[in-house]
Amino acid sequence: MTTLNINRRNHDVVADPETPLLWVLRDHIGLTGTKYGCGIARCGTCTVLLDGVPVRSCAVALSDVRDRPITTIEGLSADNSHPLQQAWIEEDVPQCGYCQSGQIMSAAGLLAETDTPDDDDIDAAMAGNFCRCGTYGRIRKAIHRAAR
Repeated sequence: MTTLNINRRNHDVVADPETPLLWVLRDHIGLTGTKYGCGIARCGTCTVLLDGVPVRSCAVALSDVRDRPITTIEGLSADNSHPLQQAWIEEDVPQCGYCQSGQIMSAAGLLAETDTPDDDDIDAAMAGNFCRCGTYGRIRKAIHRAAR
């Protein structure tokens, strides 16, 4: 058994140590806001924060997590009141919405590091997150709005 700190709460998990964190979150804990995209850490859809740093949860084994705090999209706020979630709504970012939790979590990692990112900072931080609907311009505007 492994105890994980997810969204500021401890969860006991019985799973193979090599199980990807993505599947632990979704199948063992029931946090389905983190989505499966490619399974090879290329698309960013499964991004969560590990120790406050964006990681691709499909490529992080349960054994690599240990006592490090994990934040998922559900952990930003219970009522969509987090500044990034509000900015996403106000800028009407999502179309299909599938990649958006990963986008928001990458943006949260950026804003934890940089209070007022410029376009280059945003582009660099978001480069590994793909949006098939192409809402990149609105994503950038939302990040600027949340930074304000």
